[in-house]
Amino acid sequence: MILNEKIKASEVELTGVNGESLGIVPTKEALALAKKLKVDLVCTSLMSSPPPCKLTAAGAAKQEAQQDAKRERAPKVKELRLTPQIEEHDLATKTDQAARLLKSGDAVLFVVRIQGKEGAKAKELLESLLKELKPLGRPTTGIQLSGKQAQVQLNPL
Repeated sequence: MILNEKIKASEVELTGVNGESLGIVPTKEALALAKKLKVDLVCTSLMSSPPPCKLTAAGAAKQEAQQDAKRERAPKVKELRLTPQIEEHDLATKTDQAARLLKSGDAVLFVVRIQGKEGAKAKELLESLLKELKPLGRPTTGIQLSGKQAQVQLNPL
């Protein structure tokens, strides 16, 4: 995003504060108009000649760019490992950690290591976690039991 004096083109296609087209204007005139109205001159694209620019409220362009960056961030998948014999306090800690991750917009993958005949116990553990975290996230698939582990992924709402 290019603002105000950083626009190097000799003339720009200008759009007003309310979205009205002001036509092709020399850059110096556009900057003078922006200063007079106490707004920013923002270049929206460098791919055309003259580049399209618009007048926006001071600081609004930076705020909009920050919001776009937040929206575009892909959710990361964070893995939390557990065992079927987990203590109550440790389980509460893992649940709090998962809740924090889901609130921040990241997905959580719960993986429970299984030895021998612990499959049913692992499945119960994952079901209780899903029930507890239901207000914050929804599972992508059901609980998957495979070999030596059981897993389920929660995506944020």
